[in-house]
Amino acid sequence: MFFERPPPGQQALLLHVRAPGISWDNEITELRELVVSADLEPRSTVVVTRARPHPRWFVGQGKAEEIRRAMNSNNDDLLIVNHDLTPAQQRNMEDLLQARVMTRTELILHIFADRARTHEGKLQVELAQFQHGRSRLVRGWTHLDRQKGGLYMRGAGESQLELDQRMIDSRIRKLKERLERVQRQRAQSRRRRSRAKIPTIVLVGYTNAGKSSLFNALTDASIAVQDRLFATLDPTMRHLSLDGYGTVVIADTVGFIRDLPIDLVEAFKATLEEVSAADLLLHVIDSAAPEQESMCAEVDRVLEEIGAGMVPKIEVLNKIDMSALREGVLGNRVHVSARLKQGLEALKEMIAQRLGVTNEPFEVCLAPSNGKIRAWLYELGAVVGETLQEDGASTLSVRLDAEQINRLVANEGVSLQEALPEPKLLALT
Repeated sequence: MFFERPPPGQQALLLHVRAPGISWDNEITELRELVVSADLEPRSTVVVTRARPHPRWFVGQGKAEEIRRAMNSNNDDLLIVNHDLTPAQQRNMEDLLQARVMTRTELILHIFADRARTHEGKLQVELAQFQHGRSRLVRGWTHLDRQKGGLYMRGAGESQLELDQRMIDSRIRKLKERLERVQRQRAQSRRRRSRAKIPTIVLVGYTNAGKSSLFNALTDASIAVQDRLFATLDPTMRHLSLDGYGTVVIADTVGFIRDLPIDLVEAFKATLEEVSAADLLLHVIDSAAPEQESMCAEVDRVLEEIGAGMVPKIEVLNKIDMSALREGVLGNRVHVSARLKQGLEALKEMIAQRLGVTNEPFEVCLAPSNGKIRAWLYELGAVVGETLQEDGASTLSVRLDAEQINRLVANEGVSLQEALPEPKLLALT
């Protein structure tokens, strides 16, 4: 952007620094998956144990020299560090290695920039990149020396650092203004859905848990699905019909990950507001992942951070075809395989129940002239069974939520006959 840095490479040496006594296998595995997702080549890995980072080299000068020799020997042209570095540490390592040094945050930003397809997504990623880049200008780069004053310059002796900061700040303001317009449009869409009493269901989860596969399986959508991190970036919404309830809106969102860069969380605020404003969350969990517990904890942490910690939630354990779990329901958890479309009916039934649909069916008696009510009940998918009488009347066994029952009573000319034994009977008055 504004930095004099070595050119980016493709063949990467990976560096992870761990505290004494802390396991690192899973973190290295995730880093390699991120690198592959970025279409880079992870060649080798160096793990360093340190109680605290070295202020100049992050890993200490001896280990930095060892990394330089290893990269030269293997012809690596990129060092990817599974942490964030100070601008000075990053500059010092690049000067020593004569190769680009990429932090974990920059790696994730690189992936997001590559995956953004919609206008909104591109704006969000660009904002995150500029916000992150601005922080690297402070004490980071030796070429930012003081410039000569001159005609039309802001002032004699203004530094290159100040010029770059003003350029970045101007671009950040413009991007934020454009994203605020997007945010207002999203708020208007949510208000329209609210007025129409259409609930919003949002899929959340750790990246690569199978959210997009589940989204496709539930809605017959065709979202691109790949077995790599952050395969889906731009949010997608579809309608979903639930038996006994009718139509809801279901949304697929970007996946979460450990140490998700704060600049990305801020830039994706408009998108993430869909999560905090949802009526129900489906937390999709990879049932075959070895670090399932820590992944769930990270998702819960991000949900709290964006103000969605109190939104009702169903836990969906996906990929049961790759684990020891079987299809079924256990408390607030539903076991599914999005790939094999197993457990989806149980999931939709639980969604309907959490939205207020009664579990036990009751009966509605309709005269032959009430075809409109009968059609409405079938359109909702509320009808479990129907019995026709000799006089042309019909008795329908239905599942409805409280609001739909009230609509029948108030608007459809049907009353609840409380005196009748269970199941309750709604009869035309």
